[in-house]
Amino acid sequence: MMGCMLLVRAIARPLLASAFISGGIHTLRKPAKRVAAADRVVTPLISRVPQLSNTEQVVKIDAAAKVVAGSMLAFGKLPRLSATVLAASLVPTTIADHPFWDEQDPVRRAQHRLQLTKNAGLLGGLLLAAVETEGKPSVGYRARRAAHKAADATEKNFAKAQKRAAKAQKKAAKRVKH
Repeated sequence: MMGCMLLVRAIARPLLASAFISGGIHTLRKPAKRVAAADRVVTPLISRVPQLSNTEQVVKIDAAAKVVAGSMLAFGKLPRLSATVLAASLVPTTIADHPFWDEQDPVRRAQHRLQLTKNAGLLGGLLLAAVETEGKPSVGYRARRAAHKAADATEKNFAKAQKRAAKAQKKAAKRVKH
């Protein structure tokens, strides 16, 4: 069973990542189409973040993040973080690229809805990858467990110290009597 899961991870992660890597590379080479679509979503961000100068810069940063995080996910390097970055990047990209609610042409509206649905499926895969711990307990679980163990050990050591102190008191009291 464990070998099967390793094989599934080895196949699934690169397959999931491939859409982001190829899309990111395409956007880095030809950003114009994405810039036009992203402008209405990115403009409010640019006004709030002075380091960002224009929509094309944001689109290229997003594309580079997709290539890097997608590659990391494909190779199993920090897969949970990589999947989280891709998921966070996918949501605004989907809203910018596929606003079917604004489309009047029924054919284009259906295409945008289909692409939005496809991206929702990718988001679902990314969310699963973001929480998948490869059969190991999560960092949060391990931290809580370590804290409980430390607290238990401290209580035991404290109880032992109390017993030793009580024993030492009894000995001291006996010596005083004699």
